[in-house]
Amino acid sequence: MSALEIASNLITTMSILLAGRNSVHTWWTGIIGCVLFGLLFFQAQLYADVTLQIFFVVTSAYGWMHWRRGNNGQAKPITRAGLRHVALIAPLGLLVASLYALMLHRFTDAYAPLLDSLVLTFSVIAQWLLMQRRLEAWWFWLLVNTIAVPLFASRELYLTSFLYACYWVNAIVAFFYWRSQLTKDIDATASANVPA
Repeated sequence: MSALEIASNLITTMSILLAGRNSVHTWWTGIIGCVLFGLLFFQAQLYADVTLQIFFVVTSAYGWMHWRRGNNGQAKPITRAGLRHVALIAPLGLLVASLYALMLHRFTDAYAPLLDSLVLTFSVIAQWLLMQRRLEAWWFWLLVNTIAVPLFASRELYLTSFLYACYWVNAIVAFFYWRSQLTKDIDATASANVPA
């Protein structure tokens, strides 16, 4: 376990916990954690995860702005993507992951290119939904963490693997927290629209 692995996990854990609590500070802490994880994954030959960290840095900057002022100058509320939307993007994610895995297998010395590509692709989907404050983001984070735990353990990134197991639990807790916030917002909107 290196100092780089410890630092990247500590900062990223803080970012993930902040996301679960619906805090805008998830984004700037996430940028720092992603830069550190990019270096760590490069050393471990998990190149799809390096690409993913670059994506996270860019989208975290966007997410930071979008959460703060993405609703006509107001903070963007939690909403639902809907089952139909999820049913469209999940198969697309599988296709993209398969194609990326083939490319990694053919042109690099990547370790476990398919699993690495699945983590990449479904993390992109989860991040995209998270940036929009969609409740279903947490479904995809559960899937990502389920794949990532054994993948990182197989590369002897034991701290990272352990923390991704914790992130799996966090995704469940965050889903229920976000759902309760969404319900409160819906109830408050309904109450405000009831004629006096």
